[in-house]
Amino acid sequence: MNKYIQVPFSDDEAERLRAGDFVYISGTIYTARDAAHKRMAETLDRGEGLPFSLKGNIIYYMGPSPARNGRVIGSAGPTTSSRMDKYTPDFLDMGLKGMIGKGKRSEAVIEGIRKNKAVYFAAIGGAGALLSRSIKDSEVIAYDDLGTEAIRRLRVENFPVIVVVDSQGNNLYDTAEKMYKI
Repeated sequence: MNKYIQVPFSDDEAERLRAGDFVYISGTIYTARDAAHKRMAETLDRGEGLPFSLKGNIIYYMGPSPARNGRVIGSAGPTTSSRMDKYTPDFLDMGLKGMIGKGKRSEAVIEGIRKNKAVYFAAIGGAGALLSRSIKDSEVIAYDDLGTEAIRRLRVENFPVIVVVDSQGNNLYDTAEKMYKI
């Protein structure tokens, strides 16, 4: 079933999404990968604030390629999410409502998703050029020295994703594997 959400989004909206739903996201999302997650954790350890509020927001695990002429961003495909797993439960506890990436998540992350009524979305790997068409604006807002791993604020319109882990902890990777196992 196709669903549409506007970011930031609420617990109620997250609870309406189910593993397997196709979702189109519009609004502002943020990019952050390994190095940015590490720096954000170090920032929090020093008692300082993050460069953006996690409350109700989505982090997209993505490092873009350079933009071509006339485009706001280059290819914008997802990266493997498990590399952020050690930071994610704390960020979920701080109000992070969703993550976009690819691949399985740890049990600690899935428990954090359930506990905080959040959602893990997958974007289609290998489709970065197509995904970039839904990105209408891109701006580096923190950690410019990290290059492609800098934190970016993206304005997206109908960015296509699939709910992999819903707010109840239902996991599409597990259910799909059982459904299609011969």
